[in-house]
Amino acid sequence: MSSPVSTAPQSGVREFTTRAVILGGLITLVFTAANAYLGLKVGLTFATSIPAAVISMALLRYFANHSIVENNIVQTIASAAGTLSAIVFILPGLVMIGWWAGFPYWTTMLVCLVGGVLGVMYSIPLRRALVTGSDLPFPEGVAAAEVLKVGDTTEGAQENKRGLRLILIGSVASAAYVLLAKMKVVAEGLSVTLRVGGGGTVFTPGLSFALIGVGHLVGLTVGIAMIVGLVISYFVLLPIWTSGDLTGVADITKVINATFKHDIRLIGAGAIAIAAVWTLIKILGPVLKGIADSIASSRKRRDGQIVDISERDMPFPYVAGIVLLSMIPIGILLWRFTTEPKAGSDSNPLSGGSGGIILTSILFILVLGLVVASVCGYMAGLIGASNSPVSGVGILVVLASALLIRAVYGPAEGTTADGLVAFTLFTAAIVFSIATISNDNLQDLKTGQLVGATPWKQQVALVIGVAFGSAIIPPVLDLLQSGFGFSGAPGANEKTALAAPQASLLADLSKGVFGGDLDWGLIGLGALIGLVVIVIDEVLSRTSKFRLPPLAVGMGMYLPMSVTLMIPVGAILGHFYNRWADGAGDAAEGRKRLGTLLATGLIVGESLFGVVYAAIVVATNKDEPLALPFIGEGFLHWGEALGVVVFAGITAALYLRTKKLAAAPA
Repeated sequence: MSSPVSTAPQSGVREFTTRAVILGGLITLVFTAANAYLGLKVGLTFATSIPAAVISMALLRYFANHSIVENNIVQTIASAAGTLSAIVFILPGLVMIGWWAGFPYWTTMLVCLVGGVLGVMYSIPLRRALVTGSDLPFPEGVAAAEVLKVGDTTEGAQENKRGLRLILIGSVASAAYVLLAKMKVVAEGLSVTLRVGGGGTVFTPGLSFALIGVGHLVGLTVGIAMIVGLVISYFVLLPIWTSGDLTGVADITKVINATFKHDIRLIGAGAIAIAAVWTLIKILGPVLKGIADSIASSRKRRDGQIVDISERDMPFPYVAGIVLLSMIPIGILLWRFTTEPKAGSDSNPLSGGSGGIILTSILFILVLGLVVASVCGYMAGLIGASNSPVSGVGILVVLASALLIRAVYGPAEGTTADGLVAFTLFTAAIVFSIATISNDNLQDLKTGQLVGATPWKQQVALVIGVAFGSAIIPPVLDLLQSGFGFSGAPGANEKTALAAPQASLLADLSKGVFGGDLDWGLIGLGALIGLVVIVIDEVLSRTSKFRLPPLAVGMGMYLPMSVTLMIPVGAILGHFYNRWADGAGDAAEGRKRLGTLLATGLIVGESLFGVVYAAIVVATNKDEPLALPFIGEGFLHWGEALGVVVFAGITAALYLRTKKLAAAPA
């Protein structure tokens, strides 16, 4: 085995290269599209740093003079772009409320680009405070650094080859199952209507390998919490709400589904909102103290004498200049948004009287962006980018933006109120881009610190990653909207529409602030349930090793069963796989990484097929273009039974194959 890689900077080592940028850009295309689809389907995204690093190391090893810091640049670009795809948590809300008919390329691209670049700029002054000047654990940043270090050894190169093989195997398997489902050979899920007391519920587990992969990545604690939320919604609230409404009804399933969509989901939204606020309140004290302590510590350093390349950030005058200049395109974007006609109309109700809210929104973005970047950066350092409650930040940003805009503009109703709702979502989308990027950037900079990277080169790579992501997100969103549509949007086919749960929630909250027909009583009930869950979680944290994360319970209540049920199944599979890996002693972490890469492949394969399928739908103008003509409705139950068998068989085969590869000698 070759010696471990030194973390000290190495002169003459290739780092920021053209091939690293190209490879990072190509990986970006894959992971950004996959994350956009996954975010719209289930309201979650996956971390791309480690799989990007594995792919990079497996490919760059065939080129001369490759280095660990060059591979770090690749994963930095791919990570930034993949993270930016979380914009799908808010921007589709403009389509769902009927303000946009699609996603105008340049407007959408610039929202992502300007917000993302601000996220990078705001995180640069925080690097010394939170990365090098604090003892924050940065779990994902450290894990990515270990992957890069191990991958630079002989045994690590073999592990990377296995990891790349598992990503491909998982991708092909998950995409193949969805292909069979679209051909109607197997079912995409099951559907059984149940009578419970005087009401009813539905049992609709989805057969999705992407959800298995998500479950493997989020872990058993989150999986169990989502099951709790699902039980509350489907087996407690839904039977109560439909009690007495099903007598003499011909289509019971339709009534139950409508009740879930219009009532139960709002209760789940209330639980999510209170859980998000609580999570941020809990972490706010450590955030403020950590930042203050780190800044105080940094003042003791001789900043003017630092010349080591591992401490060279992008010059602060450049950072400040970019931040201030960014306010110009932001102002233009906001002005154009208030003057361009609403979809299906030849006018804009905000035209002519929007100067006050434009100026207010610019200041809101400038000031709150820095606050959000600090909070998200610290949260990433404390609990990891994937575990940070960024969706909770989104809720608070939308509410704060809506309340501020309402206060400045004054009372509004009708189309003017609709315009203010849309303007709120548009403004919040820019701040949300800042939040998502700063949530990821400091993780990447921590990885760079541990492998001896040059900070300013990595910061440039982050901007490049944002640019790549900004270029690909608009057409992917447009394609998914054209091919599937979003649930609740005007003219959407609810049978095929993507749930876009986060965007739906944020749009509903914004409408509620401006006097929409949002039932605050249901949201209040959800908040009460959320408070009970918070108390239970706090008691568990003090008396046992178990937890019940309130945000995960809220998501389990809010999302349909077709989305949530397979995530806990994946979490259980991942738990038992990791228990098996723990028996390998020093090799345990390597085996667990291979399980993580299989899960990533499962997500990527199904998600990319979803994007391709959307293109086929658009090209053929058919809702089910791949359905075999000789398979009729009578095959439905046979397809469900066959789907369960095939799905279970493929899942077992994939995990057995992963264990075999993980246990093989280097």
